[in-house]
Amino acid sequence: MGDLLLIRHGETEWSRAGRHTGTTDVALTHCGRAQAQALGGALAAYRPALVLVSPLQRAVETAVQAGLSDLRATSDLREWDYGGYEGVSTAEIQRRRPGWDLWHDGVVPGDREHPGESLAQVAERCDRVLARIAPFLGGAEASDSGDVVLVSHGHLLRVLTARYLELPAARGAHFALDNAAVCRLGTEHGRPVIRGWNLPTRAVAQQAPSGAVLQA
Repeated sequence: MGDLLLIRHGETEWSRAGRHTGTTDVALTHCGRAQAQALGGALAAYRPALVLVSPLQRAVETAVQAGLSDLRATSDLREWDYGGYEGVSTAEIQRRRPGWDLWHDGVVPGDREHPGESLAQVAERCDRVLARIAPFLGGAEASDSGDVVLVSHGHLLRVLTARYLELPAARGAHFALDNAAVCRLGTEHGRPVIRGWNLPTRAVAQQAPSGAVLQA
C-alpha cells in the first residue's frame, strides 16, 4: 500500500500578510523558495510513483525547488476560489461580518475572474483527485503502485485530508497547515490515518532503506 504525501507551497507575500489567496497567481517570496529548497534535501532520495501539482506558480515553483520531477499539473488541485474575499484577510472580513468563518459561512461571489466556490465544490474536486490516485495507493500487486505526492494549497489540502479520512469536508477546519508543510497520510488495518502532520524537514528526511517510505 502506498502513502499519500501532501506538500503545501512555500511562503508568498499574500500568505505572509494573511490574505486569502485563491486563484490569484502570486509567486514565492525569497523565504518561500528557501523553504522549498530545504524540502529538496529531505526528499532527495525519495521516488514517488506519481507527483501531481496545482498549476498555480507558487505550487509549481515549490515542487521544482524541492527537486521533484515528472510533475503533472491538474486544475483540481488549485486553491479554493474565494470569490469576493480574494486578497482579503479574515480580520477584514470579520469587521464587516462579525463571527464569519470560511468553513461554515463560505464566500461571497466576486468578479468574472473570481466567481467563488462553495465548500461542496472544493470537496468535489478533492474527491476527483482521490479517485485519480487510488490505483497508485491501492496495493503492491499493481506495477505502477507506490507513494503519491500532491503539491497544492492550504485550504485545498485540508479539505482533501478530511475527504481522505472519510470525514465531512468541513472537518478540514481542524487540520492547520503551515507554509511548506509536509503531511503523510496512509492506512492502518484498512482504515485511512494521519501518519504525520506538519512534519519538520528532519522528520521528512528519515527514510527507510528503500527510500520509499517516510518516517514521521
